[in-house]
Amino acid sequence: MENYTKYKLKSSEELVSLLAGKDNLFIVACNKCFKEFENIDEPDCEELEKLAAEQGKTITGSAKVDFLCNKVQTEKKLQDMIPEGTENVLVASCGLGIQTVADLAGKPVYAASNSLNYTGHHGMALTKKSCDACAQCYLNITGGICPIVDCSKSLVNGQCGGAKDGKCEVDGNKDCAWEKIYRRLEKQGRLEEFLHQPVQIRDYSKVNFKVINDYVKSVRESRLAGYYGGVHPSERKEFTEHLPLVRFPEPEEVVIPLSMHAGAPANPVVQVGDTVKVGQKIGEAAAFISSPIHSSVSGTVVAIEPHGHATRGECLSVVIRSDGKNTLDESVKPHKSLDELTPDEIVEIVREAGIVGMGGAGFPTSVKLKPPKPIDTILLNGCECEPYLTADHRVLLEFADDVIYGLKAIIKTVNAEKGLIVIEDNKPDAIELMQAKTADCDNIEVVVAKTKYPQGAEKMLIKRVMGRQVPRGGLPADVGCVVSNISTTKAISDAIRKGMPLIERVVTVTGERIKNPGNYIVKIGTNTKDLIDYCGGLVGDDITIKAGGPMMGFVLNDTNVPIMKGSNGIIAVETDHSVEQPCIKCGRCVDVCPMELTPLYFAKYADEENWQGMKDRNVMDCVECRSCEYICSSKIPLVAKIKAGKNAVRGMK
Repeated sequence: MENYTKYKLKSSEELVSLLAGKDNLFIVACNKCFKEFENIDEPDCEELEKLAAEQGKTITGSAKVDFLCNKVQTEKKLQDMIPEGTENVLVASCGLGIQTVADLAGKPVYAASNSLNYTGHHGMALTKKSCDACAQCYLNITGGICPIVDCSKSLVNGQCGGAKDGKCEVDGNKDCAWEKIYRRLEKQGRLEEFLHQPVQIRDYSKVNFKVINDYVKSVRESRLAGYYGGVHPSERKEFTEHLPLVRFPEPEEVVIPLSMHAGAPANPVVQVGDTVKVGQKIGEAAAFISSPIHSSVSGTVVAIEPHGHATRGECLSVVIRSDGKNTLDESVKPHKSLDELTPDEIVEIVREAGIVGMGGAGFPTSVKLKPPKPIDTILLNGCECEPYLTADHRVLLEFADDVIYGLKAIIKTVNAEKGLIVIEDNKPDAIELMQAKTADCDNIEVVVAKTKYPQGAEKMLIKRVMGRQVPRGGLPADVGCVVSNISTTKAISDAIRKGMPLIERVVTVTGERIKNPGNYIVKIGTNTKDLIDYCGGLVGDDITIKAGGPMMGFVLNDTNVPIMKGSNGIIAVETDHSVEQPCIKCGRCVDVCPMELTPLYFAKYADEENWQGMKDRNVMDCVECRSCEYICSSKIPLVAKIKAGKNAVRGMK
């Protein structure tokens, strides 16, 4: 593998000169990126320590950091890294890493390496563009601020005389780089040292630094919008976002799994041969974290046996042959008005209706509505950030009043101060409608969020909207929030106003390989293959079908599985035949991980079966959003390796 090293130490003569008159040194080196991911530590740190010791210098400590240029993560690491008594910091890294440390260290920072020209890529920039600067690092002289990249005129030899009020005359939006250098050095107590530096000429004429700098800046700003990390996959919502909901024809037979939720599977309360009605309970919750199951049709129970399941392989299921009459069970009747219901009564209605999170997680909603801590804000997740899927979008447009009613019920149940309906800015019609519908609601507001994946993940949504950080291993309630999916909230309205348990949901059937994509209201237990056939079937060969979206969905090798409470989409796309390559330590997975983890180590440790290593690097915090896998240069199946690691960690004693 070609090794794109990003820096080399300066020559011994340069380093001896640099160290003159300086002592109590802390040395930090970056473990180079874009290299074979085998030898984790680079030798530069030890070489630098040895040379400094030979010069009689006191070394207060040293550290080796992956992706030093990653400002968000480096800032956290540096807080406790630099020992007391340190007077000077020496950095061995590329120019980006040196500038990052100079911004954060609070002490004089010196570049121990040359920022050499290189081809290839840089993890932080997420781009093929690369700095091809002066081939000699100027940053030790200028306090970590590059007078080429940071200066609109790319000046390296001092002020141009064209700054006004601290702003560059060429680009009035940009601070004068040389004034920044002066302020930085003055703060570090190094201004006199700088003023006595001899002029050093550099050849910088061959590169358009402004283009590179602007490009990298725009990528970084986009990457950090709202919360750390995330990606911007092609949305591909144009297939179905404009298509109204259509009720799928009555199925002749439904296969209803007794496990469509987090926690214990439900216990069957019917027998083969029983006649059942729409909304009748056929499975009783088996534990606190569990959920009852109801019949979606009227007819006869013909089997209670294991059947195919989209996410579990196989699951005990109740098979019901429909009589086509859709006779309602006597239990299906409206409850009291929302004003008359107590919070405990609402929780009981939601529990008995079998309502669970319909975004895919399937956590019992009744449990979520009895939080152990005070709640001030309800967040309705209308982001639907997965590509292709438009089910929640259509629910917002066609059942707006039900969604708002369900939100009011949640607010009352947990005694929250307000409710926020969060919708990504790629759904302007839903935003406009919900803003109009809530205009007279004092405690309900529509929040427009800039589109970014995985914004719909609970912790990301809370951070993006509320600026609150859910603690490691914690829940939204720990920061005063409850998060509910749009379709789940609509189901709460149905349960209260109609007495109807969760027996149907909206499903998007879409993708380049579906003949006639659409959005359908589908009864739970409907066969997925029947749904695909109703849409005209598949187009072409070599097709991958997933339950859910392309990022977090599950591959369906067999479509003879039922639609469940969490089945928000069925997609058919061309099969990706990318072949896994060795990790090149580009760092892109670190840049895009919204949980601020280091996925490249998860892949390495999974291959080594180093489960303790995965645990130590907080693999259990992973939300399996697949951003790392999406961006991976080597096409490593990171999520599969992460899941294996999680299972192993759960089994550790």
